[in-house]
Amino acid sequence: MTKPVQRRVFLMAVATASAAIGVNAQAQALVDEKDAQAAALGYVADTKRADAKKYPKHAATQNCTNCTLYQGKPTDKAGGCALFGGKQVAGPGWCSAWAKKA
Repeated sequence: MTKPVQRRVFLMAVATASAAIGVNAQAQALVDEKDAQAAALGYVADTKRADAKKYPKHAATQNCTNCTLYQGKPTDKAGGCALFGGKQVAGPGWCSAWAKKA
């Protein structure tokens, strides 16, 4: 009876560790500006580098941390974005899908 319990505990520990590693690895992946989706949205890691000619409605005060799609805290250097599942965007970044956070 001890072996099935030990095996069950071991399997639960492996599953938990695997999930933790997966979440941690996912949280660290940053969106590459050259990524097809990022390029299509005009994503830049620094809002100051947004193309003013291509995006005339862009304002210097717009960045990922004050966008409604941003899933991190306003003080985070990077956080998740609803548009880039599984990857993080830079807090001071910007893309054409920016929408003011309520």
